Amino acid sequence: MTLTESRTIDSYPTRVAGEAKLLERKDPTVWGSAQDGPMDAAALASHDTKGYSIIEGLLSPAEVQGYWQELVRLSSDGELKTDERVVTEKRSGDVRSIFEVHKISELIAELARDPRILDRARQILGSEVYIHQSRVNYMPGFRGNGFYWHSDFETWHAEDGMPKPRAVSCSIALTDNYPFNGGLMVMPGSQRTFVQCVGETPEDHYKESLKEQEIGVPSEEDITKLAAEYGIDQFTGPAGSALFFDSNIMHGSGNNITPYPRSNIFFVFNSVENTLVEPYAAKNPRPTFIASRDFTPLTR
Repeated sequence: MTLTESRTIDSYPTRVAGEAKLLERKDPTVWGSAQDGPMDAAALASHDTKGYSIIEGLLSPAEVQGYWQELVRLSSDGELKTDERVVTEKRSGDVRSIFEVHKISELIAELARDPRILDRARQILGSEVYIHQSRVNYMPGFRGNGFYWHSDFETWHAEDGMPKPRAVSCSIALTDNYPFNGGLMVMPGSQRTFVQCVGETPEDHYKESLKEQEIGVPSEEDITKLAAEYGIDQFTGPAGSALFFDSNIMHGSGNNITPYPRSNIFFVFNSVENTLVEPYAAKNPRPTFIASRDFTPLTR
């Protein structure tokens, strides 16, 4: 298939003019089998149904402490704060996220290759994988801002040129996730529905969307429909827990007005059989520190 053909055959059109539609997903959620990795048949079936899996105790308390210290070091690095890979809060100026963190921190680069993580990503996607995106997220107490409901794949398809939702994210909690400190909410099963969004992608949209996304978010009417059909779950649990979730699942998080911070390490693994082409609904692709175009398979 040529590049032109791959862009012409768009199974997930979005950023439309007029009325957005809810489209049935044409691709699997789980591509591998129980023989391909650490998840047994029941765990894979659950992931296929819900679009996410929670692994409690993926990291030991000692490992959590080590990675937490690394996050503190990164957020305190004065030189790093001037790097374009660092995103700050729109109002407070606090560090919100650090992108391409696996190229900044050797410790986090090693974590991405850890078989507890990498083998699950390979198994779910049924292939070798590469890192589409990595980052650390900081949500401080009292002033941490959440993210409105969205599908990651909608953005990755529209602005990065990811052909199919054959990608999986892994969020590793370095702080306890309570129901009240801005924990991630997901709509289980919603990965089976692709939600079109209305509006044309602005030039350099990523500069604003990483702080507060306004284009590429579903309507309140569509969110209401999805919530009525699928319900809402929340990722809670002790530090060291991990959430693997499908690229197309509808998710979001509220503001954190409690004293309890919430921070995590975040990897997006994409199949090497699903590499990026030109964006489907943007003039130019986003920078490579947000959407990598190095498709080298990740190895231990």
